[in-house]
Amino acid sequence: MGNAKAASGLLNMNQINFLSVLDHLDDGVIIADINGVIQFYNQAQSRIDGILSEKAMGLKVTDIYELSNRTSMIMQCARHQQAIKNRIFFYKTLSGKIANTITSVYPLFDNDTITGVICFVKDYEQLRRSIPVPAASECRSTLGNGTQYTFNDLIGSSPDFIRVKETAQKASISPSPIMIQGETGTGKELFAQAIHNFSPRQKEKYVAVNCAAIPHYLMEGMLFGTTRGAFTGALDKPGLFETAHKGTLFLDELLAMPMELQAKLLRVIQEKQVRRLGSVKEIPLDVKIISSVSRDPRVAIRENRLRTDLYYRLGVVMVKLPPLRERLDSIRELTIHFIEKFNQRLGTHVQEISREVRELFQVYQWPGNIRELEHLIEGAMNLAGQEKILGMDPFTPGLDTLEPMTSSTPESPPVRTPGDTPLSSAPVTSRVAGLPGLSRPLTQIQADQERNAVTDALTACQGNVTKAARQLGMSRQLLHYKIKKYQLCRVDFLRRK
Repeated sequence: MGNAKAASGLLNMNQINFLSVLDHLDDGVIIADINGVIQFYNQAQSRIDGILSEKAMGLKVTDIYELSNRTSMIMQCARHQQAIKNRIFFYKTLSGKIANTITSVYPLFDNDTITGVICFVKDYEQLRRSIPVPAASECRSTLGNGTQYTFNDLIGSSPDFIRVKETAQKASISPSPIMIQGETGTGKELFAQAIHNFSPRQKEKYVAVNCAAIPHYLMEGMLFGTTRGAFTGALDKPGLFETAHKGTLFLDELLAMPMELQAKLLRVIQEKQVRRLGSVKEIPLDVKIISSVSRDPRVAIRENRLRTDLYYRLGVVMVKLPPLRERLDSIRELTIHFIEKFNQRLGTHVQEISREVRELFQVYQWPGNIRELEHLIEGAMNLAGQEKILGMDPFTPGLDTLEPMTSSTPESPPVRTPGDTPLSSAPVTSRVAGLPGLSRPLTQIQADQERNAVTDALTACQGNVTKAARQLGMSRQLLHYKIKKYQLCRVDFLRRK
């Protein structure tokens, strides 16, 4: 009988102890219920986190990691009931250990009801040690189609950012044009490349042109191509539309394109064919067009910088990227990503930024968005030496460029000179007069409350910055920044004799 069973090759799945198999995997594995309570935590995960399995079991993931329900991939998977695959993920345990991982999370279902989540964690540092690291210039290689980035490279786990990515992914599959709206430095180019690499055209060429970087008199020939003899020195040369045939053309900074050229662009889009300068031959085109604008296109139309009919053609699907000041919950993820990037490039060993710097980043307006954050971190890491925690000192050379959150609002506090009466003497009711009716932006209300706390502390400590900083629970450097931010004068708070 035994031989007969062996010969049949039947496998009884119910008799396999899958948990014992998962416990001996080289990758970390966490199984949690829909509330995030850990039901299984294998040995590899224990090594990655530096936490004993028996201590992790029965706790919520937010109890052992410095993560919230919005930043935890396990909690996001449980909430949205969708898998998250191969995400580069940095996190910190409550014991202080930082993990650099590649993480995938999958929902677990009983029939159609979600019952939990299983999470697979690869130790990125261990993978990197086992694979030869290329030179810094080779770390970001192209994908062979003119791009470098996919949706996996777009960092941010907040629900709003995930919805933007989902919109872009859905639009990627369609041949219809996409318009990306976002301020400078929000990642419009990265999104355009990710859209191409998620589309059916991913094996074809991705061609990008910055309309603001090309002189107007050259732009038409560059886009549409030229014919020999069309003008002095002209040669038979295909334009970017022909080059992108079957692929994707990204028109970055579309609002920099002259209105007369926008009319010619509209014709090419409508007719799906292009005519080189000096030629009468029409060349058929099959191109997906992605464009980007740095401001609301409807405002640009009123300012006569964008044709209405062109907007209707190119803005079939709108992807609006939030500025960094509206997604402050992503700063930690972005910061750790840039620290890892520049550790490899500069040979440093920085692990994170200090609490004071994190607080400063949370109140800054970030007019340059993600690009500015990357620049600021790179500058600080060049001065970091062997430090593992970046404090305020390495950031000091760049702090003078920082502007307060409300610097561009009409309600910004006026410049004060020595001898003016400190604002702390004003009645409390006048400080929050706009709160009940919300006649002011929330950021303005929050800034006013912070300003009041600073002035009250300086008044109580007679202008002693060290004592005031201790009372407020912050460093002297951060308090000096806030004094400058709110244009206060320390002399106003000194005790009069």
